[in-house]
This record gives sequence, C-alpha cells and structure tokens, in this order.
Amino acid sequence: MDKPGEMGQGYWLEGNRRGTLPPMLMDRIPDAGRRTLIMGIINVTPDSFSDGGMFSSADDALSQAIRFVEQGADILDIGGESTRPFSQPVTAEEELRRVIPAIKKIRRECSLPISIDTSKAEVAEAALDEGADIINDVTALRGDPEMGPLAARRDVPVILMHMKGTPETMQSNPSYTDVIAEVRDFFCRRIKAAEDFGISEKQIIVDPGIGFGKRLEDNLKLVRHCCNISPKGHAVLIGPSRKAFIGVLTGIEEPKERDIATVGAVIACAAAGCSIVRTHNVRFAKEALAVADAILAA
Repeated sequence: MDKPGEMGQGYWLEGNRRGTLPPMLMDRIPDAGRRTLIMGIINVTPDSFSDGGMFSSADDALSQAIRFVEQGADILDIGGESTRPFSQPVTAEEELRRVIPAIKKIRRECSLPISIDTSKAEVAEAALDEGADIINDVTALRGDPEMGPLAARRDVPVILMHMKGTPETMQSNPSYTDVIAEVRDFFCRRIKAAEDFGISEKQIIVDPGIGFGKRLEDNLKLVRHCCNISPKGHAVLIGPSRKAFIGVLTGIEEPKERDIATVGAVIACAAAGCSIVRTHNVRFAKEALAVADAILAA
C-alpha cells in the first residue's frame, strides 16, 4: 500500500504538496500556495453544457461575478465559446461581442484576478486590454499561432490544458495506454513550446482537462495523481465541476444538479495536491475546502 507523500501515490499528500503558482497570484491572493484556490466559472455563452444562456448579458455576468466575490472566489474565469463535447466553434467577432462588455463591467467592480477562457489571440489581447490578467487556453497554445507570442509579450500567467482532439471530436472513443504518462509527456512538449515563445516558466499553470477527451477511468486517475502530471512542478488547475463523469458515478443526468457531488471531486483535488479548482458553485467549494484544507494542513 502506498504511503502518504510517496511520489507515485498522489492522494492525501503529507504536507499537501502543491505546485508553484505564478507570482501575480501569489501577490494578489491571500494565502495563495497554502490553500486550494477557487476559480469561479462565468460562461457568457448561450450553449455551455450546464449554464448556457444564464449569464450571456454583461449585467448578468457582473451579478454572478459579485456573487462569486461574496462567496469567496479567488479568480474569475470568463469565457465566450462553449467547449462542451461536440460543440461548434464561434468566430472571434462573436466571442469578442460576448466577453468584452462583461469583462469591462466586472473589472470596474471587482479586483479579483480575471482569466479569459479563449484559444484566440485576438480575443485574449482584447480581454487583457480591458483588465483580464490570465490566459486560459484549452488548446495549450496550439489553436492560434499568435497566442504564444502574445502571452510572452504581455508576461501574464497562462493555463495550458490537455485535450485529445477538439471539442467537436474529443469524446469520440478516446483511449490511453497510460493516461498519467501521456498527459505528463504532453505537458513536457507544451511547456517547452511555451518557453520557446518566450513565456517565463514561472507563468505556467497546467490543467489535465477533465472531460476533454477522457474516459471515466482517465478522469479518476488524473484527479488522484494530479501532482504527477506537471513535469516541472507547476501549479495544477482541475475543473471537475458538473462534469459528465460525475453524472456517470451518481446517476444524476442534469448537470446543474451535480453540485453536491462535485464537492466530492473538489475535496479529492485538494487532497491530491491540486492548486486551483474551477467550479460553477463557489459557495459549496469554499465551504468544503475550508474543512479539507484545514485537515490537510494539520
């Protein structure tokens, strides 16, 4: 049986070993690096898998952002293009129309770091110009040749996510021989590519892409062993919120009804060494992590 803290074990880590966060997050978020941070999801889209259309206006997005701040979020993640399985891409013009008004309003009212969830450099640059602080790219800089140079030029934190295929194809019979090794190898290559663009190693966060080209068993292994997927000890972000694997395990078909079950995944992420959890329900995550992080630190 594995002992707590062993490299290959990745669960209930002794000392709750986490990866290294970018300096901006360490400076702006109280206790960053000593607890699990919470990224609140704000989808300004009509078709996201669990909350499509709920926050598609800038005013609705602002209201949700204020709620998240009050509930204890550390980062706000704003996206204007659905990446649910089998979704279709939208144009940069449409994505800009959705996200920029929301970011403008939120930035005026909220001081939390803002992440722009996009794979388009044009959208990322406009968002940064309006006050966003982080680029969250589900393609890990593969979707737009200008994204890497932009991130290097602006010297902002970058989240690199693993995805097999595209949102349209990723859940068409994905398979792995060793999902941990393969995801780790992917990050070795993408971190090298990021550094070749001129992105500082200190600015990188990795995300194993739960539900993005993964089977049930792959998702479970990636959460349990998340501390082993980052080849250089970068902070790991995991987004388990309301995902289909939770529905499979619980039998809950409606994504919005999976929030309580998501808490179980959030606690497992914290226990395994994850630095940031991405969630639709900040209140539930905050309450659960207040207990889990205290136990892990004891």
